[in-house]
Amino acid sequence: MTAPVPKTPPAEGAGMKSKPKRTDFYVGYGKKLPDSLRGFLPAAAGILLTVFAASGLLLGLAQQSPGEGRFRYDLGPQTLVGVLEMHPAPVVHARPTPQFPSGHSMMLTGQGKVGVQATAAGLDGKLVEVKGYITQRGALDMLVVDSLRAAPAATAESSPTLPPVVDLGRWRLTGEICDGKCVSGAMRPGRGLSHKACANLCILGGAPPVFVANAKAAGADFFLIADPQGQPVAPRLVDFTAVPVEVEGQIERRGDLTVLLIDLGRIKRL
Repeated sequence: MTAPVPKTPPAEGAGMKSKPKRTDFYVGYGKKLPDSLRGFLPAAAGILLTVFAASGLLLGLAQQSPGEGRFRYDLGPQTLVGVLEMHPAPVVHARPTPQFPSGHSMMLTGQGKVGVQATAAGLDGKLVEVKGYITQRGALDMLVVDSLRAAPAATAESSPTLPPVVDLGRWRLTGEICDGKCVSGAMRPGRGLSHKACANLCILGGAPPVFVANAKAAGADFFLIADPQGQPVAPRLVDFTAVPVEVEGQIERRGDLTVLLIDLGRIKRL
């Protein structure tokens, strides 16, 4: 016969429900903050706020300066009389004024993301009167046009003539293709990849496209862009705006405006 197995007495506390260990757990809708967290949470919140504020400051300091581009409302509304040239983009070769004692060749753009091509239709090569406000960034300026019309008869005493074209040679440049309106001061910074969509809308709408060079060429930093025949090139630029590029082309001076005749087949992303 098999001997019976003696029963082992139950361990002390066996069969009794164990009491869960207390933890300091807190949720946002709790009514009371556990004592053990009263010092930790304010310290953690302070550290996080400091880190976020410092990160924002460092990111801001790391950004490229937008420069001094702005609307020159301090100069007041401008009235310019001069010869209108429509290609590669609308430009008035203005007679001397108090603001421009030697005269000035100024690019023109319209209100919003449109140029003045429609308003200036039929006035190419003619004497015009144009009114508006200047945007300016360094040596680059542009007139945002309020009105454009044929010059009054009283100002048209002589036959209008365009300034001669001066060939300044062929150059290879690095820089960025921008819309002239925004980069000259209508927006800040008005350049860079974050501005690409806006730049393309402005250029396709008729604002003069401008090449911003990393270093001076032929004494200039900014260039009105044309194709090798001196004609508008806007639709063919949209893939290359707002990013660093290398370009080649002939540089010309028309009045006191510098024009870059870009070789479209040699534009290279950097």
